[in-house]
Amino acid sequence: MTAPKTTSTEVATIRICTGSGCAMNGSIAAADRLESAIAAANATDRVQVVRTGCHGLCELGPITVIEPGNVFYPKLTEAKAAQVVDALLGDGQPVSEFLYRENRGGDPVVRYQDLPFNHIQQRIVLRNCGVIDPEDLDYAIESGAYEALRTVVTTLSPDQLIETVAASGLRGRGGAGFSTGQKWRFAHDAPGDEKYVICNADEGDPGAFMDRSIAEGDPHSVLEGLAIAAYAVGASRGFIYCRAEYPLAVKRLRKAIADAQERGLIGDQVMGSDFALHIEVREGAGAFVCGEETALIASVEGRRGMPRSRPPFPATSGLWGKPTVINNVETLANLSWIIRNGAEAYAEFGTGTSKGTKVFALTGKVRHGGLVEVPMGLTVGTLVYDVGGGCPDGTTCKAVQIGGPSGGCLPAELFDTQIEYEALAAAGAVVGSGGMVVVDEHTCMVDLARYFLAFTQDESCGKCVPCRIGTKRMLEIVTGICEGRGQADDIETLERLALDIRRSSLCGLGQTAPNPVLTTLRYFREELEEHITLKKCRAGQCKELACFEVIAEKCRGCGICKKVCPVDAISGEAKEVHHIDTEKCVKCGQCELRCPFEAITHV
Repeated sequence: MTAPKTTSTEVATIRICTGSGCAMNGSIAAADRLESAIAAANATDRVQVVRTGCHGLCELGPITVIEPGNVFYPKLTEAKAAQVVDALLGDGQPVSEFLYRENRGGDPVVRYQDLPFNHIQQRIVLRNCGVIDPEDLDYAIESGAYEALRTVVTTLSPDQLIETVAASGLRGRGGAGFSTGQKWRFAHDAPGDEKYVICNADEGDPGAFMDRSIAEGDPHSVLEGLAIAAYAVGASRGFIYCRAEYPLAVKRLRKAIADAQERGLIGDQVMGSDFALHIEVREGAGAFVCGEETALIASVEGRRGMPRSRPPFPATSGLWGKPTVINNVETLANLSWIIRNGAEAYAEFGTGTSKGTKVFALTGKVRHGGLVEVPMGLTVGTLVYDVGGGCPDGTTCKAVQIGGPSGGCLPAELFDTQIEYEALAAAGAVVGSGGMVVVDEHTCMVDLARYFLAFTQDESCGKCVPCRIGTKRMLEIVTGICEGRGQADDIETLERLALDIRRSSLCGLGQTAPNPVLTTLRYFREELEEHITLKKCRAGQCKELACFEVIAEKCRGCGICKKVCPVDAISGEAKEVHHIDTEKCVKCGQCELRCPFEAITHV
């Protein structure tokens, strides 16, 4: 239970993340221990625990921040919880050994906002994540929830609302980046006395967790945004399509709907007006293709999630043939801020035709991974180095995959590319939903392209031949290259197939499926050529191309490699340097894995 809230300055607040990531690392048990320690000290009137959503720096979760003071404890475990409470109730000084240190032996960073990770972030969508209890409507209302909706239903016409959103420059944050105001205008002007709004929370990109974290950490911002969209287009019924693999998000969204209905914030006569909106959550079965609008609509209708040809577009003929607006979670979460602060204030962030902020899931070979929100227009390198801290352990950042499996890999030489819709598209990538995976020099770009291609091929709905068969052929070729079976004409064949698939696939997912391969061909062609002609993987990740050898200076002749080799390819006497017969070696890698002296490597 959350302790009663108070505005007294004498009350300390411990905010601990209970989002999915931190919960998996033990934050629920830590929160329980914090509360029991406070109760045991009879201090519930002096300290309160707030179970929040994602603070952002997932790499160091469970994240705990204490106010006043903005004191930051990374990786707070159940075992540390009681000591934190004791210190808070004692002299009030932080527990030094629990604080974060940027470098081993360095000075501790006490305040969460002092971390470089937070310096250039601008939290609009994530304004309440890590701050409020997402399951407590009172917290949301205290933070300003539903103020914008009240303004909309009492002072603005649908036309005025659409013009405001259009003036803000907000574009869809789910992938294509279409103008939100323009999409609403199409649905508003479409004939029909019944219209629908849908929140797309079917986040399926590998490494992406933006929408999940928003729905878990601030579900009322999503509901309010959906209600604002419904008012704009004249819809009285809305759906939130959320994948079933997000059980916590589903739970909190459903609770938020029930709580908002009980208060009259949604439902019949919203806030005493003539506007009515009923919302329900529909769970998806995890099909990647259901992130595409028409496939999502089919799934909501109870049919198999498969895309259809467009036009007609959903804004004119969508759910059950009625005009339908589909916006993703992040797009909707922007709306209340825009209404409360004004379109001009929102448009001050970003550049050109890319306005506002963007939430990214920063993952991969990066020191500080997590959820970040930055103004559009920053460079890729700023996000990777200034926010993410660059690659760890002295490795060199080699590339970044932007936009998920439908995006592309940009090399480090292009890290000065601005994060804008048009700029990234020109470089061969996309903003997409916001997945950003950093890789270092130990990553094989050919194998990375194979991984993303395998994902999209597996997730193809199979409806159209170019995607169903074309991606399969591409995957076979790239897999053969990784396994040492590459042929001289493979690159030409890949280029032809990729362009054919892009031009002729039915939906956006099929049309963008070749992107990882195309950017690999564009920026990392030398690696492909080495795989094909030299049968060499410079990163050493393609085992079939590896040549294992013993480093004589490190070998102690212990014989472990000899014992684990399944084909007797290793010879040598005890306490003498061993040797590997490359003709016999099947490249299983067990010798390298088991050597206690790191005396075996592959090149």
